[in-house]
Amino acid sequence: MLPTRIQYAFQGKKGLILLDQMRAVDKSRLIQKLGVISQSAQMKTIKCLQELFAS
Repeated sequence: MLPTRIQYAFQGKKGLILLDQMRAVDKSRLIQKLGVISQSAQMKTIKCLQELFAS
């Protein structure tokens, strides 16, 4: 698996956070909030983004 992909389960469904495919989305296009990712997933995401943009 690529280092820019983080395995995660959200609302009982397994999936991946694909940081190599992130893009900007206008706030007006968001319909409803589905939930919040865990603190550990947030930390893994931030660490990966720091490594991705540090180079």
